[in-house]
Amino acid sequence: MKVVVLAKYVPEPTATWAFEADHTLARESVEGRLSELDEYAVEQAVRLKEAGAADEVVVLTVGPAKAVDALRKALAMGADRAVHVSDEAIAGSDALGTSRVLAAAADKEGFDLVLTGMASTDAEMSVMPSMVAARLGLPQATFAGALSVEGGTATISRDLDTATTEVTVTLPAVISLTDQTDEARYPAFKAIMMAKKKPVETRSLADLGIAAGDVGLEAAGTSVLSIAPAPQRQAGTIITDEGDAATQLADFLAARGFLR
Repeated sequence: MKVVVLAKYVPEPTATWAFEADHTLARESVEGRLSELDEYAVEQAVRLKEAGAADEVVVLTVGPAKAVDALRKALAMGADRAVHVSDEAIAGSDALGTSRVLAAAADKEGFDLVLTGMASTDAEMSVMPSMVAARLGLPQATFAGALSVEGGTATISRDLDTATTEVTVTLPAVISLTDQTDEARYPAFKAIMMAKKKPVETRSLADLGIAAGDVGLEAAGTSVLSIAPAPQRQAGTIITDEGDAATQLADFLAARGFLR
């Protein structure tokens, strides 16, 4: 069985982000990393191989030149090889455009199972697994807290508010995994060095049969109208208890519509 893991190179969440005039992220101004939530997908893929359920694990990403850093992290975790779709025309693509490129790249690669994180740590949209599955015409199982593969089927468990459900899909399929799955491993130094020798194949839009005008900022179905820094947190209201603290608290909540 061949597993393809969709991984995203995201800006460091603790860094100060800068934006271009067209409201796209100024990639050169901020360091990036493999999306933490995608590490869980890589971990599950590697575990499938270690258990003998998978023969090969391929990590696939779409992004700028620096996105190779995310691929190297996944390779150090145990993936066999990587595919990097890099093309200047992709810059500014929204989720629709990105899903088109990912689906085309995965289809060209060939697979039995596609694994993803439940969301990216920058956009946090949780739509990419479903979009890719729809474009590939495959069944999907999302928000998996556990994964098992046997024969030609995959079974996940999904934790809900009041129950845990099991979903079984026939392969090939697309499955997204949550951070409730097994903790992602931290690569040892030897694994990091070995990852530098593992193959990373670079592909362009032309390799995937996608016209440059079909993706990118101009082709995006969504647009960012404005960007502003988050407002600074304001100091809270301090209640001094002089025997009437409960009344003051009730008045505070009532004034804001929490009590009637």
